[in-house]
Amino acid sequence: MITTLFGESIELLGQLIATPSFSKEEDQTADIIEKHLQQKGIKTHRELNNIWAFNKHFDVEKPTILLNSHHDTVRPNSDYTKDPFTPELLDGKLYGLGSNDAGGCLVSLIATFCFFYEQTDLKYNLCLAATAEEEISGQDGLERILPRLGSLNFAIVGEPTQMQLAIAERGLMVLDCRAHGKSGHAAREEGDNAIYKAMSDIKWFNSYQFEKTSDIFGSIKMSVTMIQAGTQHNVVPSVCDFVVDVRVTEVYTNEELLELICQSVTSEVKVRSIRLKPSSIDPGHPIVLAGIALGKTTYGSPTTSDQALLDIPSLKLGPGDSARSHTADEFIYISEIENGIADYITMLQQIV
Repeated sequence: MITTLFGESIELLGQLIATPSFSKEEDQTADIIEKHLQQKGIKTHRELNNIWAFNKHFDVEKPTILLNSHHDTVRPNSDYTKDPFTPELLDGKLYGLGSNDAGGCLVSLIATFCFFYEQTDLKYNLCLAATAEEEISGQDGLERILPRLGSLNFAIVGEPTQMQLAIAERGLMVLDCRAHGKSGHAAREEGDNAIYKAMSDIKWFNSYQFEKTSDIFGSIKMSVTMIQAGTQHNVVPSVCDFVVDVRVTEVYTNEELLELICQSVTSEVKVRSIRLKPSSIDPGHPIVLAGIALGKTTYGSPTTSDQALLDIPSLKLGPGDSARSHTADEFIYISEIENGIADYITMLQQIV
């Protein structure tokens, strides 16, 4: 059965590659996924460009595992030498936009869901969600349908990790900061220079060490990435704006960290969003132990995914290599998909 599922997965991935699915424009790939599942006799649900399904013998008394990956892609960059929308199999590699991020993960999770779909003796329910807008952290992707999925116990989020176990992921906050001063003539002792006030806060962002540190990631990382002030050379600026990129670890919530920052700087601080939360799963969780039993290693992922939208334990795991994501002539080894399907199934068999 796994051999059949592997062949179907490669065929499905080829169809997805051949169909442009930029974020917010994923309707055609949603159609393809929906049709693929329905042709296998699986009842599907859809909202906008999100497709989800539950195992055939769903039992409300059992906990539910979410299997999630996305079908949107970034736009191809100018360095492509191959047609990004022509799936090409060469030397064991399947080329095409979205093949690695995250098409290989998605079709592998779909195959895994199909493997378990009709089984009657599962200890858990399975919910498959093929979602949109991951690449832009959009609100009409996984976040939109989460209330429709019911109570979830934990999640496997399909992203290219070389099938190693990403047991934690940094969250992200972007802060727009404004230091206030008073304008004056630069030639006289007038005004209160907002740049100097901003410099004091910028020094704090650069050097401050929070009390709690992550065993996986270490310290919170805060980086001032943009700054703007002044109107002309002889006017003391009354305002200095700067932007801070904050990579949050699992030891703080975004809300806790924002409160600490606001208490520590004199600048006005506005957060663009606190939606992208840090994520983690207990290293002793059965799904993690099942992966370790297969010889897999655990690590913390520096990149952000739809994990950030989940309030449940989640494991990022999938075939492919994150280093290939968003690169020209993107590809995935078909052997990675074959092994990914087998490993997903073996791990879930330990707990379902």
